[in-house]
Amino acid sequence: MSGSTQLNALETFLQGHPTIKYTPPSSPDYPAARQIFNSSRRDNPLAIVQPQSSSDVAALVKYAKSSSLPFTIRAGGHNLEGLSLVEGALLIDLRALTAVKVASDRKSATVQCGILQVELANALWEEGLVTPRGALPSVGYVGWATYGGYGPFSSHWGLGVDQILGATIVNANGEIVKADESLLQGIRGGGGLYGVILDLTIKVYPLTSLLAGAIIFDSSDITKTFVDFNAAYEKLLETEALPPQLTLQQIAFKAPTGRAFAAIFVWSDANIEEGQVWSEKIASLGPLVANTVAPTNVPEWFSGNGALVPPVVSGSAYTHNISRVSPAIAETIGRSLASMPADPGTMVSIHQLRGPSTEQQVHSSLFAAREPHYMLEFLGFATQKNVREISERWAAEMTENTKQAGLEYLLPSAYVSLYNSGVQAKSSADLLDTIYGSKVETLKGLKAKFDSQDVFSLAVPALK
Repeated sequence: MSGSTQLNALETFLQGHPTIKYTPPSSPDYPAARQIFNSSRRDNPLAIVQPQSSSDVAALVKYAKSSSLPFTIRAGGHNLEGLSLVEGALLIDLRALTAVKVASDRKSATVQCGILQVELANALWEEGLVTPRGALPSVGYVGWATYGGYGPFSSHWGLGVDQILGATIVNANGEIVKADESLLQGIRGGGGLYGVILDLTIKVYPLTSLLAGAIIFDSSDITKTFVDFNAAYEKLLETEALPPQLTLQQIAFKAPTGRAFAAIFVWSDANIEEGQVWSEKIASLGPLVANTVAPTNVPEWFSGNGALVPPVVSGSAYTHNISRVSPAIAETIGRSLASMPADPGTMVSIHQLRGPSTEQQVHSSLFAAREPHYMLEFLGFATQKNVREISERWAAEMTENTKQAGLEYLLPSAYVSLYNSGVQAKSSADLLDTIYGSKVETLKGLKAKFDSQDVFSLAVPALK
């Protein structure tokens, strides 16, 4: 069926569903509606539809299945490979569905599928509550959480995937159903492979005070600073037990003064005085330029983070999981930082997974990387077109060099949200093995059970 024929049929269907907003390629709103974080993705959807209710989503899935029309799902649009856009596929944009309902016991909340990180965080903060979430305000929450979810509260309360208590989906038949325990296992790590997630019920935690900020180190010799910081941090881990309330994220980025190395510090506890002591300990691990850690709140914290990252970039991301930032790995990454392209889209980030999500009693899930580890983000992005290829090449080389320097500490798992399936994976089977490890067969079994006709064939990750 040609694109024009598909559009005509879709428009006929939409006449019976007037609440669904429709943006065809001929609309002047189409370029803005198709814009996503990674502008490298040049695919053009058949059209863009924005449902206003769960029943709208169900109707769209039922129509797409009956018409053999491929479709993708968009919430925040931050998939780093731009996979919410596929040439000729219908794009279902969920961003109108943003409701949050806190349970009467204030231990859980139900959140709709289109909500962004900042929208959820602000809504919960008004209630004196938080939940683990990411650091960037414009990222879609549900995609972040269901595929893993590293972030500033992960050491305290765990990954986003481990907060999921329940879910409502539109299944492969276009029906709205509550997820049973086996489907929940698939959603926890497999995201949208089994249906369109309409809402998640997640754990929430009381918190009314936050201590957070960036600890910025002298980066005139960024290689030495990075190597020395990681050596000192490893020594600190050997001599003191870090409190779970403390989550650290190492970053290298373009500052007004040039390349900069910093540690993002988040203390999620009411005991601000203890947090300040730990802030000073972390600041002592390198040549300090500024310690901006201070009492704040979630809305202010998100606002500051949003200012650091461009809204649109182009390029590619890469990742590794490692058990230790060894001296050889630190030296390799440090040397790469010295040649990091001076573009605000080019960054390095290191998350450390410790705490609840490394324990065996976490929820049944497909998320494989449960041992304590560091998740490396090598972001070969750029805001300037003439820098993109340089940045991509720089990130790819650093990824390979880090692998070779740290084979002893390289874990077999990788984070799906950052893993470059077109470069780092040799095949779809290799991709699945790397992301899901021993849980691949469980993933495939659940796919056969809940979506045997592969209605959600364009969900992440690709199974074929």
